[in-house]
Amino acid sequence: MDRIQRVKNNFLESIQIKTESLEKLAPRIADAAGVMASCLLDNHKIMACGNGGSAADAQHFSSEMLNRFEMERPGLPAIALTTDSSTLTSIANDYQYADIYSKQILALGQKQDILLAISTSGESDNIIHAIDAAHDRNMIVIALTGKDGGQIRDLVNANDIEICVPAKSTARIQEVHIMIIHSLCDLIDLQLLGQDG
Repeated sequence: MDRIQRVKNNFLESIQIKTESLEKLAPRIADAAGVMASCLLDNHKIMACGNGGSAADAQHFSSEMLNRFEMERPGLPAIALTTDSSTLTSIANDYQYADIYSKQILALGQKQDILLAISTSGESDNIIHAIDAAHDRNMIVIALTGKDGGQIRDLVNANDIEICVPAKSTARIQEVHIMIIHSLCDLIDLQLLGQDG
């Protein structure tokens, strides 16, 4: 296969996964955005975490909230738990890597805050610990997963929302995750500002 055709195939596969995800995920995304907007309107915050590309997605979400998405508005309270290297490495060194997010949540999380937990496999130990810590703090969890949802699917409770991308490829799941994040940002802005961009 030549390189150009391989690129085209990647695009086509991404389009196919997004198309297959659309009907299944749109209601969950809309519900999650409503919960997030209500959280922000009630003067609570959103904390986000993930590993690798999902850590970058957590930071991407946080930056869209703190700065702006597509409409001018004041910054919104969101924290990416992935960014403080001194905190992350001290927790990993003194305790274990699985605690790098949960200890931050136990220190900073408050009742009715939201945790945006991102894991393409649904199997990341530190994300599982983060969800447990969020539940200990009576926080709501919005989980972005893929494949079959992994262990995270069993952790979400009736107040939480799991948005699981029906794909096996990590790259394709991440591509849909960024679409979900942009959709969440768009709907949050729409609910808070009451107008289309």
